[in-house]
Amino acid sequence: MSNYIWAIAASVFISCISLIGIFSILLKDKLLEKLLISLIGFSAGGLMGGAFLHIMPEAVEEYGPHSVFLYLILGFILFFILEKYLHWRHCHKGGQCEIHPFTYLNLIGDAVHNFADGLVIGASFLVSIHFGIVTTIIVSLHEIPQEIGDFGVLVYGGFSRTKALLCNFLTALTCVLGAAIGYPLSQNVKGFSMFLLPIVAGGFVYIAACDLIPEMRKQGNSRQGVFSFIAFLLGITFIFLFGKIFPH
Repeated sequence: MSNYIWAIAASVFISCISLIGIFSILLKDKLLEKLLISLIGFSAGGLMGGAFLHIMPEAVEEYGPHSVFLYLILGFILFFILEKYLHWRHCHKGGQCEIHPFTYLNLIGDAVHNFADGLVIGASFLVSIHFGIVTTIIVSLHEIPQEIGDFGVLVYGGFSRTKALLCNFLTALTCVLGAAIGYPLSQNVKGFSMFLLPIVAGGFVYIAACDLIPEMRKQGNSRQGVFSFIAFLLGITFIFLFGKIFPH
């Protein structure tokens, strides 16, 4: 039961990250852009490191390599389909992205995305508290630049700052619902974790490789480009060292 409480607490923490968007108002556009590109680099490294250094080794150890790697590929394909055909993507530019007229539909997409994060967090805490904490850290690394960007899009799309903050937070709370459902599902539905964890690992690889790293490449050999690459390496190193310092 304690693992379930950990899962709920972790999902509440992830939901509260949505409130970080308010700080983007306090920063000048140029400073925010520099901060975001470094956060994007760190996030990309964290997602890649998390997928290959923690989630996949854990899944292989628990369930064996063959089905797990197949689900990894399926996860990559699934996120490609979501982005290409359902336009399920997030802004990482602090409000400088194209503004779509269907803002509320985008919020629904965010809610589904956060619900999926909650499912993963719930399933990971069933494996162990340590694995759940690592998974929560990996998710949070991506959430920080994402939430800053999403908040900016809502404000630039016509929302008041208060309304944007409230809507962002309400959609983020679906993460708690996902965790509340994901833990008992993993506990009672045979093979649910085996299916879910590598699928998510494939999604993390897709987000890092196809969404975040291209943003880093746009910086070229500029100082920001160098900083973002260093941040990328630091993201991988952070995830690696966390597993070494806090082993199972």
